[in-house]
Amino acid sequence: MLQILSELCGGVGLFLIGMTLLTDSLKEIAGQTLKELLTRFTATPFKAMLSGLGMTLLVHSSTATIVAAIGFVGAGVLSFTQAMSVVIGANIGTTSTGWIVAFLGMKFSISMLALPMIALGALLKLIAKGQMALLGLVIAGFGLIFFGIDVLQKAMAGFAVHSDLSFFGYDSLWSQLVLVLIGIIMAMLLQSSSASITATMAALVSGAIDLPQALYMVIGQNIGAVSITVISVIGASINAKRTVAVNVIFNLVSAIAAFFLLAPFFLWLIKHSAFFSSIDQVIMLAMFHTAFSVLGACMFMPSLKFLEQKIIQWLPSNNPAILDSLDDGSLQVPAIAVQAAEKAVYFSIFEIFKILQMVFQTGTLPRQQQLNTLNEIIQHIEQYLEKIAIPEHPALKQKFLSLLRVMVYVRVLHNDLERLDNAILLRTQPAIFQLALDYCNILESYFSNIEQLADQSVIESLRADLNHLKKWTSSHRAEMREKVMEYTEVNQLSASKGVELLAAQRWMDRLIAHSYRFSNVMYERLLEES
Repeated sequence: MLQILSELCGGVGLFLIGMTLLTDSLKEIAGQTLKELLTRFTATPFKAMLSGLGMTLLVHSSTATIVAAIGFVGAGVLSFTQAMSVVIGANIGTTSTGWIVAFLGMKFSISMLALPMIALGALLKLIAKGQMALLGLVIAGFGLIFFGIDVLQKAMAGFAVHSDLSFFGYDSLWSQLVLVLIGIIMAMLLQSSSASITATMAALVSGAIDLPQALYMVIGQNIGAVSITVISVIGASINAKRTVAVNVIFNLVSAIAAFFLLAPFFLWLIKHSAFFSSIDQVIMLAMFHTAFSVLGACMFMPSLKFLEQKIIQWLPSNNPAILDSLDDGSLQVPAIAVQAAEKAVYFSIFEIFKILQMVFQTGTLPRQQQLNTLNEIIQHIEQYLEKIAIPEHPALKQKFLSLLRVMVYVRVLHNDLERLDNAILLRTQPAIFQLALDYCNILESYFSNIEQLADQSVIESLRADLNHLKKWTSSHRAEMREKVMEYTEVNQLSASKGVELLAAQRWMDRLIAHSYRFSNVMYERLLEES
């Protein structure tokens, strides 16, 4: 019996390692595809659900899909309603594992095929680079999955000889609840709904359990699977918590419906329909698993708006909204992490320019709380950028590097805000104040909304105007200095006051120069992406 338990644990371990290799490699290969799917095919809730389903089939991981949805909600690409639809689609897509196991893993012994796949995948990883190396990990992952299934089958066959689970039954409510509880515990212990369902299929094939028992165990495994996501969002952003809340509610409500409606219906079909009773039991279990999630989708899709209102009400946000986009979970998909960081960087520069506009136009300094919040956001962006690990993807790497260059000037311009008192001082000297107003008019023309930062034509015009102003200040710097000194003498200002006015002039020159360099970096960035 000890050997059987060892084989069970080993089979599950091999399956989990294979799933991890497969999922992580596919996420890196298809990271940009994930982004394109989410941004292009989520116009309606139904399309968003299909996108979630398709993405999960593509990367073989509902977690990756949900993380992508969280990242794009924060980045403003998806609404929360669209993200909920993606989560529902991901729950349907994750049932594909059951179909793969049913049609391939349980139909014949694939250990002889699995070992060469592992060898081929390892060889590709060692000798190849970039996408081919990742493909090697995908192949090795599949090999480990199939080898783990083979070990599980053999272990379950031995378990069936030494154990009799028929005493659990499935006729009474009590026995059904016990089977659901067993499924919950399996999913929580294995920390993978795919692994627990695969183990259930192996037990079904070996005869350790029968189909009715397996149906109720699968219900429990779908409930237990939410523990994985709940644990993962402890300390995470509000977007992550809200999206996981959707996943939890979806699985719990679907499980209740499956327990009282779907499972009895399937058992009735098997008993009274010759067609359904002739279908292989493992395929019936995979069919039940998919029907489970489809039933939940039919229940939830019509009421997404109501669910969105309730979840936002239950989980309000206390942080600056932009920080919700910088979710650590999004780091699992670098393309999405870069998109989220880009939005936060653009928000910061837009806030800096709006503060400058306000000070020059009204002579009113911003509240200290506003400056503290902006400083907190910039620090958070810098920390988040340090965590992003870019894979071997030239276009994404170039985009990330250009974003880092933009971030340098965000920090430079933010440092300029430390001497905002100079802006107040400029208002007392007509010549310099006119220069400040010219600079302010340029900002006002090109920063009426944050979307303009991503518009190449707008940034090109901004760059040209700032360059003209910068050249003018350079050629008239000595003349402006003389005017300041003359103003100081005529108005009989103290020497220290004159020095302060000269310092304010130099600050204004630097601000214009920094703004121009920022616009130049932004223009180059947008030019590369066009």
